[in-house]
Amino acid sequence: MLRTEQTFIIENIAEFKSNLLAWAQQYNKAIWLDSNNPNNNNSNYNLSDFDAVLAVDAYSELKCDSSQSFKKLKEYQENLEDYIFGYLSYDLKNDVEKLTSNNFDGLHFPDLFFFQPKKIFFIKEDSVTVKYMSTFSDEIEFDIANIKSFNSKKDTTLESEIKIKLRIHKDEYHNKLDTILNHIHRGDIYEVSFCQEFYAEDSEINPVKVYQNLNKISSSPFATFLKLDDKFLLSASPERFLKRNKNSIISQPIKGTIKRGENKAEDEKLKNQLTNDLKERAENIMIVDLVRNDLSRTAIKGSVRVAELCKVYSFKQVHQLISTVVSEIKPETNSVDIIKSLFPMGSMTGAPKIAAMKIIEDLEETKRGLFSGAVGYFSPTGDFDFNVIIRSILYNASNKYVSYSVGGAITSKSKIEKEYEECLLKAKAMRQVLLQPN
Repeated sequence: MLRTEQTFIIENIAEFKSNLLAWAQQYNKAIWLDSNNPNNNNSNYNLSDFDAVLAVDAYSELKCDSSQSFKKLKEYQENLEDYIFGYLSYDLKNDVEKLTSNNFDGLHFPDLFFFQPKKIFFIKEDSVTVKYMSTFSDEIEFDIANIKSFNSKKDTTLESEIKIKLRIHKDEYHNKLDTILNHIHRGDIYEVSFCQEFYAEDSEINPVKVYQNLNKISSSPFATFLKLDDKFLLSASPERFLKRNKNSIISQPIKGTIKRGENKAEDEKLKNQLTNDLKERAENIMIVDLVRNDLSRTAIKGSVRVAELCKVYSFKQVHQLISTVVSEIKPETNSVDIIKSLFPMGSMTGAPKIAAMKIIEDLEETKRGLFSGAVGYFSPTGDFDFNVIIRSILYNASNKYVSYSVGGAITSKSKIEKEYEECLLKAKAMRQVLLQPN
């Protein structure tokens, strides 16, 4: 597919980014990926090819349930040889393994969605490179001028009072973790990522405003705003699932969380505490082993290695233990096949993966859907980059249903009360922007 490319230097890039996201709302399909200044202290972790990108206005699209989903995506990606943006929901597990998803779903996102955008904006420092389908190239100058002067503060979306409810109440959470620990002690699993949903019914929010407030207090390296008609994802994800750069593959699982300190001394103390926490390190290392095994399915023999193990990275709300696992592949290896071989990501399932996913389906009360899936893009050459959908708010505007889920890795060393407190810590930012959206 031929695309026309032009680059513009922008004086006030922060204002342009805000205007650009607001301008994008005229389209039914839009994906915004923001690295939030990758030149900060986490630059070695971020490794993004751009500071931010917006893809809007579907020229073609693929929308389906989990049945044969990876096969359909592979055909779509290979036939187009163009940029495609979209998501893989957690429930594509049912295409990878003989599993089902029968839990409650208040959101009703398709299991898989990708689209070929007519218009793409890549932002790097103070420059914006647009890549329009050549058919629409005569709109470039007009759009750039329009975005520069766009009133991003114009706000007509209704909002309502949000009353957040728990899908699993505290006593029930304790009972479910007892069941999980019994599975672990019996040797059924070593670790499982158990999650719970917080939700609000009959609620209306302004998706752009809520996303911007969430991004402001989190500034995560894999932030995402996704609009699919009446459905929205507002994400402050700190985690990369998988990236391909030519023949190199990189996965960066997160396991291990602790709060930020009130001052520098306390912050350093908490970082050291996380670094030396045997339980948190064990969680991370178990998932690293799982990722190494998954990567080896498509890797050149002997090329899988751990580039970083259990390194502490700091974000506005929390410190995290992050590992980086890399591999090399043959040039002809298909990109969708690589993703399928690691999906769903180990950091959101557990080990062994299939047994963990069965326990998740049995004990969680909500269909995960987009939560713990992945959003990202494929380039025309087959390179890709996908995040992990965590620290995210999901919204179905037609149903007036708002949802966010959080969880943690349960191992033999888990203390139930501490796991519950970690969930509340991870939920803090989402709760804050929903209850105080202004």
